[in-house]
Amino acid sequence: MGAPAPTRATPYVTYALIALNVAVFAITVAQAHSLAGNSRSTLFYDWVLAPQYVAHGQWIRVVGGAFLHYGPIHLAVNMFALYMLGRDAEAVLGRSRYLAIYLTSLLGGSASVMWLAQNTATAGASGAIFGLFGALTVVLLRLRRSPAQLLVVIAVNLIISVSVPGISLWGHIGGLVAGTLATVGLLYVPRWLRVRTQEAGVRVGWAAMAVVAVLSIVLIGVAAVSIGS
Repeated sequence: MGAPAPTRATPYVTYALIALNVAVFAITVAQAHSLAGNSRSTLFYDWVLAPQYVAHGQWIRVVGGAFLHYGPIHLAVNMFALYMLGRDAEAVLGRSRYLAIYLTSLLGGSASVMWLAQNTATAGASGAIFGLFGALTVVLLRLRRSPAQLLVVIAVNLIISVSVPGISLWGHIGGLVAGTLATVGLLYVPRWLRVRTQEAGVRVGWAAMAVVAVLSIVLIGVAAVSIGS
């Protein structure tokens, strides 16, 4: 995939992301003096993705909300999914590309919420995790392997997103779309442009991923201006 193949594929970035999510959760629990009611904490209030507040300049919510979780079950489910998907994605994409796709998926999920769920307060890593679903689907296609099982898992999770109250469907869809497009940019755009050298292909792949990330940021900004006007 353009990244050096590690001799020992320890998913350090995945571990770091899990540790960061757990650390933020621990802070909210300590502030709220409650394990299940951690959403009453100051940090949760300051970081949860609420489009109306983003429109008034509280941009930290665009990223910070993806590291918050409503209670231990929400955290455990997302961290289990992050571990299962992240270890494979990190191994095949390389650490820097994997992290870039994760963050781009996060931004895509936030952009979708800013446009389509403006009266909600959204928290959780699931937008970025759905981006990893999309990324691994593209990887399987690039390796000429069937993504059927992964597509079934994605479909089931989208059905759950629709069926269970309180789950951010638009955050999930936005993350899925952004992660998929970013990985297509990484793995297919250099081939489509017929790039001849590996070095040039790496640069083109990074540029394509950057386009998706920048587009997500632009959409967030436009939505914020629209909400605030």
